[in-house]
Amino acid sequence: MVLEYSNGEITILWEPDKCIHSGKCVRGLPAVFDPKRRPWIIATNATTEQLIAQVEQCPSGALTWRRDVEP
Repeated sequence: MVLEYSNGEITILWEPDKCIHSGKCVRGLPAVFDPKRRPWIIATNATTEQLIAQVEQCPSGALTWRRDVEP
C-alpha cells in the first residue's frame, strides 16, 4: 500500500510497511508530519524545497516523492 499526499507541485509517497518510525520527518517538519493527526501528512504546510529535503532524509525509504508539475 502506498499513500499519497500532494501540495500541487510534488506528491509525497508513504509506504507504511517500510516505515521504521525513526521520527526524522516529524522532528524535521512537524507542521507537515504529525502522526497524531489524520491525515498525518499535510504537504501544503511547507515549501516544495523543504519537503524534498526532508523526504530525502528518510532512513527507511518509506517516504519518497515525485514531481507533479515542472518547476
